[in-house]
Amino acid sequence: MGGGNQSTVSEFVLLGLGHTWSMQVLLFMIFLILYLITVSGNVVIVTLIITDPHLHSPMYFFLANLSFIDLWLSSVTTPKMIADFLKDSKTISFAGCMCQILFVHFVGGGEMVILVVMAYDRYVAICKPLHYSTIMSLSKCFGLVLTSWTAGFVHAMSQMAVIVQLPFCGPREIDSFFCDIPLVIKLACMDSSDLGILMNADSGIVAVTCFMLLLISYTYILLTVRQSSKTGASKALSTWSAHFTVVVIFFVPCMFIYVWPLNITWLDKFLAVFYSVFTPLLNPAIYTLRNKEMKSAMKRFRSYYMDSK
Repeated sequence: MGGGNQSTVSEFVLLGLGHTWSMQVLLFMIFLILYLITVSGNVVIVTLIITDPHLHSPMYFFLANLSFIDLWLSSVTTPKMIADFLKDSKTISFAGCMCQILFVHFVGGGEMVILVVMAYDRYVAICKPLHYSTIMSLSKCFGLVLTSWTAGFVHAMSQMAVIVQLPFCGPREIDSFFCDIPLVIKLACMDSSDLGILMNADSGIVAVTCFMLLLISYTYILLTVRQSSKTGASKALSTWSAHFTVVVIFFVPCMFIYVWPLNITWLDKFLAVFYSVFTPLLNPAIYTLRNKEMKSAMKRFRSYYMDSK
């Protein structure tokens, strides 16, 4: 690999999800609707948090950043997948494939860290309420968000530095709807088994570290909630359960894709769809449907919009 990228493959073929025309048309309609709901839902959350003064707090600042990341996560692979449902030949250029890998891991890594940041924010709010405003200052909030984006970028670049140097000279079929590292590595014209383990370990370190930090934060929160007043504990537990639900639906697919790969094609595709399509869709639903302040903000926004007409 010392001579640089020796690739003679200019494009890859994506096998996609469906194999019959009727199935692909059905999937096109389903995923198009899901994508539009995802984008509109996350845009609404970001807009409400920016425009409503009642939501100008660290928790909602981090939530707005999570929704912004979900917009990216859903847009890296889903539009290409939707367009490919109506094509006979599902191809992606070598550069396009590398860009998908870069942004999936950039945004995915950033989302893992921002979820840890959100758990830390809830830990401070519940376990150290008297010092909350001091600890979670504006500058610290910006610093934590910047850290999440930086961590995602460093993780993605560490992966890309290896992938772009691999020689691709023969097989070019990827049995999925987007380019991802485990599948692309298998197409390299070399023995890539050790490299695949190394790359999975890289992703695994990020995922497992973030997941362990989340479990530690939630353990402290639960222990504190048990000692709190019934009213305060109920409200805190409601917020905690929403955060924990998001963590589970995001991290479980990632664990089975990168940390403990099962190498079952249909299951890998399902997990990839869940990770890239359903997670960005479920996040806004969980945070808005279970959050009274977000519901109130939506009512205020709707009333303001109706009155201005």
